[in-house]
Amino acid sequence: MTENNNTTTKVVVIGGGYAGAVAANRLQARSDIEVTLVNPRPQFVERIRLHQLVAGTSAAAVDFAAMLGERVRLVVDNAIRIDTTARTVELTSGSALDYDYVVYAVGSTAATPASVPGAAEFAYPIAEFEHAQRLRTAVEALPADARITVIGGGPTGIETAAELAEQGHAVTLIGGGQLAPSVLEPARRSITKWLTKHGVEVLETARVAEVWPDRVVLDDGTVLPSPVAVWTAGFGVPELAARSGLRTDPIGRLLTDESLISIDDDRVIAAGDAAAPSGQPLRMSCQAAGPLGAHAADTVLARIDGTRTAVLNVGFVGTGISLGRRAGTVQFSRRDDTARNFHLGGRIGAWVKEEVCKGTVTGIQKEARKPGSFPTIKGTGNRPAQPVRQPDMVPNS
Repeated sequence: MTENNNTTTKVVVIGGGYAGAVAANRLQARSDIEVTLVNPRPQFVERIRLHQLVAGTSAAAVDFAAMLGERVRLVVDNAIRIDTTARTVELTSGSALDYDYVVYAVGSTAATPASVPGAAEFAYPIAEFEHAQRLRTAVEALPADARITVIGGGPTGIETAAELAEQGHAVTLIGGGQLAPSVLEPARRSITKWLTKHGVEVLETARVAEVWPDRVVLDDGTVLPSPVAVWTAGFGVPELAARSGLRTDPIGRLLTDESLISIDDDRVIAAGDAAAPSGQPLRMSCQAAGPLGAHAADTVLARIDGTRTAVLNVGFVGTGISLGRRAGTVQFSRRDDTARNFHLGGRIGAWVKEEVCKGTVTGIQKEARKPGSFPTIKGTGNRPAQPVRQPDMVPNS
């Protein structure tokens, strides 16, 4: 039994990142679904290339015309509230979109801590397209000998520092405790060796106490002259879910069951970085976002059909970190995202990382042409699950 007999089902996808684009394309599997994608810009942003945008080695954006299926309607606007009673998505422009289902794929953004004076005011985040554009402008205006400080020793910080160093900039990388904590020691040594060889000053255990327009102060009092500080330590999520009266985890991700259905409203299905299934979200990454987008779309399709929704089962293969354009490190992992004792480095590591980056775009494009084709890696099946809403709970209107 289907929810709507001989009628069109309206699905609004909020967010056109990796998860949202996959979900929107996959929903074309049924001709009686009207899919609207709401996104603040007309381009798909290759977020995993934003460090390249900063260094001038990539545009990091693709027009949505090349990414979305013909039956996906793009609305360039911002969603400011989901009215779950009226079933509308309210937009900044003042208009509203009716829906039968919402796919909540708003992604993540930068998080600069209030506990570090000056971080929010003077540090440059890099989590969004506009952030990267602003930072690129600042970098281009620097004197040749000016030192750039990159704060955060995770993949984003390492890639940003490496990309800038390869372009001839003087760079200091502040690790905040440990460099590349998601990889094992052999891969970490390989990364550190490349950075040091290319002139990056690596302060692995240092932490930042203050950020000012012309300097960064460490927690031991050391002052680092630096006209540009890049903040890459940590991510947050938009407040749309909480603002709409939906329950979230402590940082704002939408709480769902293991089918990605909101625990508060069975018409809202989450995907990507802003989803917290069973209160235990997957790692924020495009590696998880695409499969989560596919799963969210499959959940919507199942509920329209009145069939059983599937339990989330997404696995990982590893972590890739680019080191400029000619080197990289790929740390392989088990499906549960724990590192295996195997990594690739150097030119082959760069090649693998680049193929993965290309594949994220071509995978979405293939999904646009052939809904249901997006590849996913199965997980271990050991996630603790909230009760999954089944077809007898699907409303008929």
